[in-house]
Amino acid sequence: MIDIGHRINQLRIKNDLTLEELASRTELTKGFLSQLERNLTAPSLQTLEDIAEALGTTMSKFFAEDTDEKVVFTPNDAFDDEQDGYTLHWIVPNAQKNSMEPVILELGPGASSKEIAPHEGEELGYVLNGRIVLIRESNRKGLPLKKGDTFYIKGNESHHLENRSQKGAAVLWISTPPEF
Repeated sequence: MIDIGHRINQLRIKNDLTLEELASRTELTKGFLSQLERNLTAPSLQTLEDIAEALGTTMSKFFAEDTDEKVVFTPNDAFDDEQDGYTLHWIVPNAQKNSMEPVILELGPGASSKEIAPHEGEELGYVLNGRIVLIRESNRKGLPLKKGDTFYIKGNESHHLENRSQKGAAVLWISTPPEF
């Protein structure tokens, strides 16, 4: 019989996720997940399905041994994380374990993304629709971008995106190393 708590912990560590990050993705508490990993409580089937999905796997794969690496992803593989004013679409599950992390960021009217702290990597963004402003530590006024525009920046200064318009905007945002 499989040790469910150990398997959750194994997959979480493999995906380089903290308990807090997994809690955010599953809408469960950090304490509950900790209890699950230590086998102090048992999850419902639905909760286990939600955890498996957030860990980028299916129930059948959760209970099976790792085999071939997945290279093609469909919309069914994606995971959405709704925040205050924006939504992150994790289009490659478990990308945190890779060198790059692509997400689609949807910004509502007047919304801002989270502030990304300085880091060693680089980021690329492609505006899928709408208008955004790239705010960097060295340019608080911001650089305006519209549909079809691309930004490519080093992560050496804090930065975020703002949607100053009255319409939604979406950006394909790729970070190396993973930052989301």
